[in-house]
Amino acid sequence: MIGGLAGLICGLLSGMGIGGGTLLMVWMTAVEGMSQEGAQGINLLYFLPTAAVSLYFHRKNRLLQPRVILPAAILGSLTAALTAWLVRDMDTDLLRKLFGGFLIPVGIRELCYRDKKAK
Repeated sequence: MIGGLAGLICGLLSGMGIGGGTLLMVWMTAVEGMSQEGAQGINLLYFLPTAAVSLYFHRKNRLLQPRVILPAAILGSLTAALTAWLVRDMDTDLLRKLFGGFLIPVGIRELCYRDKKAK
């Protein structure tokens, strides 16, 4: 029941483009006690349908910028493949610490961000 609620909330956030999959990984590792590798695998599977549905609506609402998409998709895919290959033998505890270290400044930025256009 609680896992379904976590999926519902993360799906809501994914639809808004906020990064529900990242929060789902936090849920799975911190609350459910899953391994980092297991949570990463589930996150990758979770991402496919949620991204497809969100992409459909973003395209429909003309929110996509083609000149940005292609280079970002190509370089992002290449970097993801290279990084996945590099970390295949990395210690799980180190991966968790790196992931947590990444989330802290991102979270602080999101909490402190002010929309300058609104002023």
